[in-house]
Amino acid sequence: MYKRWSSARRRCPVRTSWPSRPSASIRCCDNDQVPNAEQGHGTHEGAYLVTERVVLLGGGTGLFTALSGLRRHDVDLSAVVTMADSGGSSGRLRDEFGTLPAGDVRRCLVALAADDEVGKLLRQLFEYRFERGEGLAGHSFGNLLLTALDNLTGGMDKAIREAAHLLRVKGQVLPVTLTNSHLHAVLEDGRTLEGERAIDLRRESVAIERVYLDPPGDATQEAIDAFLSADMIVIGPGDLYTSIIPNLLVRGIREAIAKSRGRVVYVCNLMTKHGETDNYAASDFLRVVTEHLGEGLLDAALLNYYESFPAEVLTRYLAEHSEPVSIDQRCYRYGLRLMVRPLAAAGTLVRHDPDRLADGLIELLREQSTPAVSTPAEGA
Repeated sequence: MYKRWSSARRRCPVRTSWPSRPSASIRCCDNDQVPNAEQGHGTHEGAYLVTERVVLLGGGTGLFTALSGLRRHDVDLSAVVTMADSGGSSGRLRDEFGTLPAGDVRRCLVALAADDEVGKLLRQLFEYRFERGEGLAGHSFGNLLLTALDNLTGGMDKAIREAAHLLRVKGQVLPVTLTNSHLHAVLEDGRTLEGERAIDLRRESVAIERVYLDPPGDATQEAIDAFLSADMIVIGPGDLYTSIIPNLLVRGIREAIAKSRGRVVYVCNLMTKHGETDNYAASDFLRVVTEHLGEGLLDAALLNYYESFPAEVLTRYLAEHSEPVSIDQRCYRYGLRLMVRPLAAAGTLVRHDPDRLADGLIELLREQSTPAVSTPAEGA
């Protein structure tokens, strides 16, 4: 059974069904956040426009890519961002100042920043990375600014709001937690790795048995509210154990997603990652997400269809023990709406194409619930 989302639509006393339509902005009756009623109510006095709310959960390059594509569509975007990062510039600042990591937040702010000339300059400034200078080399300007704002305002949530104001962000960027938690991974051989960086950079095939946060973190109220009001919740893409699962370990996140009437979509990775998802097929990603999210909460999955990657690209990835994620028959056990589309961008790196990814997500947002499996042959 598929959820006929969302809470906004269910609160309307004058409609019980939801027709397909081409536009994200739709006329509403007087009820707050309620879409168009049955024919005859569209001209109700006080009618106004409501934009559908899409909330993305994750971190890293995957979240940046999804936001970059979706910002071109008429949807209200919120990014709920992992606070588990401990590598690179973010990790150094976290260790030195005791602040929450800024890197994933910075990239989300840049993805949603204003697109005019001033906005483009500010985006370049936030992404500027110092290549030399004692204590500065390796740091990005945006990370330094967010750390300074954290100290000035008294919290990363306030720092993000100020930075979003500077960048004139379209949408909102929310930390999943304000608890200074660190990610740990227990391996099958009994060892425990401490810190996201240690998990992310390891190059061995001993499987991860489980991950946990220490100390446990509590969800921010803003993140909870975003999920409760969402028309669609997008999980991923991103590194499974270091960008996705840490968010689902935060207390209150799974409960908020369970209460939401928005459609919950998982975007599967394009490639496996050595040391994290060795030999994983698409069903393995679905299994791990389901184990941490809860049975029956996923509604759909967006999977990559490919015939082949360029030989030189595939050779380089295979040398790093990374391979394309295959779509196997076990995916059908979960009873999800499976959308299979060519999602990879052209180039020397295997990455999601922002526009292809966004188009697939928007199609899942707009369609009627259906058990059909959509493949490229059906009109990708």
